[in-house]
Amino acid sequence: MALQEPPTLLIVDDAVENLTVLNALLAPCYRVRVATTGEKALSIARSAPRPDLILLDVMMPVMDGYEVFARLRADPATCDIPVIFVTAMDSSEAELRGLELGAQDYLTKPLVQPIVLARVRNQLELKQARDLMANQNAWLEAEVARRLEENDITQEMGILALAHLAETRDSETGNHILRTQKYVKELAGGLREHPRFAATLDDRYITLLHRSAALHDIGKVGIPDQILRKPGPLSADEWTVMKTHSALGARAIEMAEREVSRPIAFLGLAKEIAHWHHEKWDGSGYPDGLAGEQIPISARLMAVADVFDALVTPRVYKPAFSFAETRNIIAEGRGKHFDPDVTDAFMQIFDVLADIARRHADP
Repeated sequence: MALQEPPTLLIVDDAVENLTVLNALLAPCYRVRVATTGEKALSIARSAPRPDLILLDVMMPVMDGYEVFARLRADPATCDIPVIFVTAMDSSEAELRGLELGAQDYLTKPLVQPIVLARVRNQLELKQARDLMANQNAWLEAEVARRLEENDITQEMGILALAHLAETRDSETGNHILRTQKYVKELAGGLREHPRFAATLDDRYITLLHRSAALHDIGKVGIPDQILRKPGPLSADEWTVMKTHSALGARAIEMAEREVSRPIAFLGLAKEIAHWHHEKWDGSGYPDGLAGEQIPISARLMAVADVFDALVTPRVYKPAFSFAETRNIIAEGRGKHFDPDVTDAFMQIFDVLADIARRHADP
């Protein structure tokens, strides 16, 4: 096992005889570095091995100890190094000034060797305790961050697992979940500075929105196979049943919410999206016929993302529309099917959304 290096002391004094005395006293126990000027002291304090403690003379020419101390504290590389002022000014005012500035201790000349050794030892032990505490706090912070990240990943994987479970019931969706998540995130990003949306669309909301969007069609697990997997247009009665998937999804998420002791933000968003992403701006959508601002922002964003993907993706009952045709269809839905401002954002980032659709097209 390698021997532990002794603590490093920096002694700063313009009088060589004082340096000699302190060096002879401290060198047997510590690694000692010396400086005769303030500038030299600052240079040594920033270099390796970094001092564990500085004994700093107050009365020095050009740059006195108080100025050296101020510069040490102003530099992030040296601000945590403890300092003991050493001075011939034997007055309570001088001692008080040094302590008020933030020095750890104060020694007056002539120095008494046992007192010097005791004060140095005490300050080094205090520094060791502070460093240990800082290391423990850093470890705890890292551990908390690691566990939060782990929980975050677990949550995201759980959401995707549920979403893909629903997807297995519907052979037409393919990469629909991935694409719509990305569309929603881009749309939200394009609106985050808009006066109507800025108070809501912060980083955390957009992250939760991206995650929650995966569950927008979770209610399809409750739709019978003969309807969900029908290779053609649905009849009026079948369409009535199909439209219940939004309420079914919201109900399933609400049941999950009841199982936890406090509100979970992403579940609230997921419920909004599942329940109301088929509502229309003019009130002609389903299941509740909500209109305008009655429709949550999350659902309004999802409405555009979902329709865009449905149009540009081929289905057994229709071919894919071209991007130009899709762009025109959504533009025509402005103020009718879609929130006008969300539609405008869609138009502004249309090329980005089209690129997502191409890159993540179904095999």
